[in-house]
Order: sequence, then C-alpha cells, then structure tokens
Amino acid sequence: MVSSEVRPELIDALTGVRERVAGARFSLPLSGAARARRGQAELVAQLDDYLVPRLRSPEAPLLAVVGGSTGSGKSTLVNSLVGRRVSEAGVLRPTTRTPVLVCHPGDAHWFAGDRVLPGLARTRPVPPAENDEDGDLAEAAEFGETSDDGAGLLCVDSDAALPRGLALLDAPDIDSVVRHNRELAAELVCAADVWVLVTSAARYADALPWNLLRSAKEYGVTLVTVLDRVPHQVAHEISRQYAGLLHRAGLGDVPRFTIPELPESAGGGSGLLPATAVRDLREWLAHRAQYRELRATVAARTAAGALGSIKPRVAELAAASAEQHAAALRMVQRVQGAYDQALERVHEQLVEGVGLAGDALALWETRGSGPAGAGGSSAEFLDALTTGLTSLLHCAVAGADERAAAELRRDPATKPYANRPAEAEQPVERIGVTVRRWRRELEELAEEELRAAERAADTEPEDAAALLAVVLLGGDGRARPAARILGRMLGVEGARGFYDKGGQLLFGYVDRILLGERERRLAPLDALDSGPGEQAELIAALSVLQRERCASGRGTA
Repeated sequence: MVSSEVRPELIDALTGVRERVAGARFSLPLSGAARARRGQAELVAQLDDYLVPRLRSPEAPLLAVVGGSTGSGKSTLVNSLVGRRVSEAGVLRPTTRTPVLVCHPGDAHWFAGDRVLPGLARTRPVPPAENDEDGDLAEAAEFGETSDDGAGLLCVDSDAALPRGLALLDAPDIDSVVRHNRELAAELVCAADVWVLVTSAARYADALPWNLLRSAKEYGVTLVTVLDRVPHQVAHEISRQYAGLLHRAGLGDVPRFTIPELPESAGGGSGLLPATAVRDLREWLAHRAQYRELRATVAARTAAGALGSIKPRVAELAAASAEQHAAALRMVQRVQGAYDQALERVHEQLVEGVGLAGDALALWETRGSGPAGAGGSSAEFLDALTTGLTSLLHCAVAGADERAAAELRRDPATKPYANRPAEAEQPVERIGVTVRRWRRELEELAEEELRAAERAADTEPEDAAALLAVVLLGGDGRARPAARILGRMLGVEGARGFYDKGGQLLFGYVDRILLGERERRLAPLDALDSGPGEQAELIAALSVLQRERCASGRGTA
C-alpha cells in the first residue's frame, strides 16, 4: 500500500532500476529491438512520471488521465466534468495538442513543479480571445505538418468545481496523425493513478484502444471506461456488446459509464454536456478523491501494479540486451577473423618474397651484386619498395574488409554495418604514411649498425638499409646474396644482429598497420555493444528492487 511509511531504500532501488533501464542500448536492428526500445521508454516514463513521485508523495492528489481515439469526445468530457471550457474541443482533428491538467486551486502546488511529468514545461491557460480560432494549427496537424506548437508543454489550470484530491488531464489522441501526440499520449497513461479511456459508439471495437487497455491492465493502472456518443435507439445493444468485449479481455470488472449522443457531443456551442450526462462518472471520481482511505486505495492499487510489472519488463529488456551483445560479438568476431586471416597471409607473402616486386624488383636486379649502383639508386629502390609494400598492405586490408562485409551481409541484423564507414583519410594514405615511417626507422637502424661496426665513414646508411630490405623481403633466392654482402660489411655477428632487429621492426610495423585498420573497422561496431555487463546490471538492479519490495511488505520476489 502507498503510505507515509515508504522506505527510502525502496525509492533508491527504483532509481537504480531506472538508471540501468535508461542506459540500456538496443542499436542493432534485431527482431525484438523496436519492442525493447518502446518498453524501455515506457518503463522510464512510468518511473519518472508516476511511480517514484507517487511513492515519494503518497498524499498527493489522484491524477486521472482522460485518453482515447481521435474524435472520441475526451475534451468535451473533461470540460463537462469541470463545468467550464478548459480544453479545446471541436470538429477539426486532432484538436488536443498541448495536454491540459486541471485541479482544485488548493491542489495546484502539486502540479506546478516537476513532481510528475518532469519532461513537460508548465504553461498557463491561454485566454479565449487568444485561442487559434481559425483552426489553422489544427488543420496543419491534420495533414501531418510538423509544428512545435505546444510541444513539450503541459497547461496547468485550476477550478474550485473539482474536488480536492483529484486532477484531470486531457491527453492527446492515442491515434493522432502527429507522432509526437501519439507518443505523448502513451507517456501520459504511464503517469496516471486512474486512466479514463473514452471511446465512441462508432469506434469501440478499434484495435488500438484495446491494446492500450491490455497494457494498462498489465501495468496495474486503475481503469475506467466511457462509452461516449451512443445513439439512444441502440444504447442497450452497444452497451451489451462492449461489456462482452471487456469480459473476454479479462476486464469485466472495469467500471463502465455510458454517455448518450447529444447535440453538445459535436463540440458546438459551449462544448459542455448536461450535468446529468456525466454525473455518474463525476461522482465515481469525486468519491475516490474526497475520502483519504479510498484515495489511498486507488493509488496503492496502481502503484502496486506498476511495481509488480517491473520484474517481467526488466527481464525482457535484459534478454533483449543479451541478444544485442551476442549479435555484436558475432560481428566483432567476423571482422577479427577476416583481419587475422589477412595478417597471416601477409606474413606468408613477406616470407615468400612477394614484398620485393614490381619497380623495386626491377631496380634491384639492375644493380648487380654491389650495395650501390648509380647515384641515388638505393634511395630510388627504397622509394619503390615503400610504394610496393604500401600497395601490398592496402590490398590485404581491402581483402579483409571484403571478407568481413560478406559475413556481415549474411545476417539481416548486421547487414547495415557491412560497409566500411566513410573516412576523410583513406586507408591507402594512412598505410603509406606508416610505411614511410618504417623506412626512416630502417635507415636510422642501419646508421646505428654501421657506426657500431665502424663502417659509417665508407658506407651510406641507405645502402645498408636497401640490403637489409632485400634480405627481409626478397625471399630465399635474393636474400642470400644480399646477406653475404651485409656479412662482409658488418661482420657475421653484426649482420645477424642487424637482421634480427630489422625483422622485428618490419613485422612490428606490418602488425601495427593491419591491427590498426582492424580497430578502425571495429570502432563503430564496438560502439553498438555495451558488453555483457549491461544485462548483469539490469538483473542486479532488479534483484535489489525485489529485495526492497519484500522488506517493505509490497510483494514477493
């Protein structure tokens, strides 16, 4: 029961659940992702807009949200319950754009701040003379035009005709042609102590209101239904059919009120129905608001239902999170596998001598067996070798990307991520920069080895670097003659040390290039996955909440 004895630990546990739920990500287009995102938004809204505020302020007035389909008569009903026109009613649809909350003046302080519906800024009623009399805004909304009119606002009004302890909220149409209105209507239902579903004799069997009725039942909201605009001649038959539908949906105990079709139903004149037409509903609401025990009972029922609904909803989100993580992990493994294969193949190619090819091979073969030929030949050879190695590594990266993309395309969920994201700097340019850096370090290493062997005066570092490059990249046939020259130049031990350091430098750079490109390819995929911890955190937060519910005597785990 909602009482003044709510344990702060329970509210802390709810806050923890809210943070974990809000932080969950469902980025991959899996089959259940859209449902998970809707469930996430609804649960966060219910925690923010209703459950936490209700538990913190159990003595606050009941909030009755009046909702329904386009043209069902919601605004006319709210106006009639208050006894004056507080919400726009008319024949143009959708009429209600900014939700209107009206309460007793003595209760206005409960709704002036952000205690409930914190995402909506408060505004005051617009005087009738300033209303949009020509209906242009409504007409624009009718045709789906985007407008910020009233978006993100809650109009708070007060009237002494309403009893203390009760607030009415006229919500936008649940089937509005404006998406913002539909989303807001769903959010407002989550903020209700009592949800008054208004439907008409012409539309009482429509699917959407019934879907919301089932959701409200699932979440434990106290429900009331109003069958509006019922022609006198068929009132008994329509009422009987509607009752049968409620019974078959497991909602047979939901209070039902019937309002006959009247001239005022069309929204003309004052927009108010006769007091007798709404008397029963008004008395039902006032009775539960005026008596503290009944008000507490209604609030307790809705709060308990909302608390009870959290466990299956969070469990469903945790399962969806696990599916997201598993799919993201498969994506990462496919990319890693493609790049691991590419790296292994590049190592094989370098050992086989594929690295020395094209212009670099032609230049080397024209030099004979000496370390230097015509002036600048070592520099030209290293330039050509750098270009060829860049091309080899770029082809390896492109091949890895193609293999990864082919794997990703096989899965509909990962297909949108098959293409490598556009980059300002192309991989071939980035690879070329790194290969040229390797060349500079190779020449610096050659200079150090020549100085250590006391050959710096009679041998150019470029010549020694070119010889080592041939030993490393030329394959067995070309490596042996170059290795013999290095042996004579540096001595056997010096040449062996030079070779070992050069090999580490070469393969270190090759690995750095391919693994760096792999990480760039993985970056957008890694951003989709929050890791297995997200599911565990959701379950852990839920466990804490279940424990606090037990400690508070509000249910069992």
